[in-house]
Amino acid sequence: MSLHRYHEIDVFTATPLKGNPLAVVHEADGLDDATLQAFARWTNFSETTFLLPPTEPQADYRVRIFTPDRELPFAGHPTLGSCHAWLAAGGRPKSADAVVQQCGVGLVRVRRDGTRLAFAAPKLLRGGAVDAATLASIARSLRIPADAIRAAQWVDNGPGWVAVLLGSRDELLALKPDFAALEPADIGVVAPCPPGHDAQFEVRAFIRGVGPTEDPVTGSLNASLGQWLIGAGLAPERYVAAQGTALGRAGRVHVERVDGQVWVGGDCVEVVAGQVAL
Repeated sequence: MSLHRYHEIDVFTATPLKGNPLAVVHEADGLDDATLQAFARWTNFSETTFLLPPTEPQADYRVRIFTPDRELPFAGHPTLGSCHAWLAAGGRPKSADAVVQQCGVGLVRVRRDGTRLAFAAPKLLRGGAVDAATLASIARSLRIPADAIRAAQWVDNGPGWVAVLLGSRDELLALKPDFAALEPADIGVVAPCPPGHDAQFEVRAFIRGVGPTEDPVTGSLNASLGQWLIGAGLAPERYVAAQGTALGRAGRVHVERVDGQVWVGGDCVEVVAGQVAL
């Protein structure tokens, strides 16, 4: 058993306890896969990350991302939270304008804009239209009429997302999914906010498997939603998404497209710092 530096970071908020928590274990080389998975199951956070030396020369660090029941090739709030923790622990990036993270999908750039971090949305592993049978399954899982879905798209950048657009924020916040029947993938739901709201869209993320059934604030989903919504002309080139309202959180995700690249940004705040014995 060895001691490792440890952080818990609240992501997509500047106010502690209002975002999405992330557990980060530093210098995790030497820990086997069973230990990594067991610790992620023990924290029971939506994701727990483990920082390792990079194997790619361009990367500043490598990260492995675990949910309570599986490893993910990429996830958004773990990218921002891991970068924040790596910098807080004294990490020095090779480049002055960006930190380069190595993870399962490859290299992901993270830029610093003052205290806020933003990651470059990775390319989709699966995109395109959703067939009628899958839409009907999603509607049953969400317990809504099929015609309440205004649009839908596969937006999988690692976790397996499929996304649907509803007509209003009230409809979205009223959702009470049948989690036992949730299929065929993790489902992201987005809807426009009314005029005068500080965000342009509200988002919810429903998760299959072990652990939390609704994610408080989801970087990977907001990344692929931005690619879809901006690309389809359903959102402006820059907007703010709110997420976590239904869970008593107040996450804010800053999405913008610059020169064809979608960036997903948010604030991070350290809540716990110490050591963990693994």
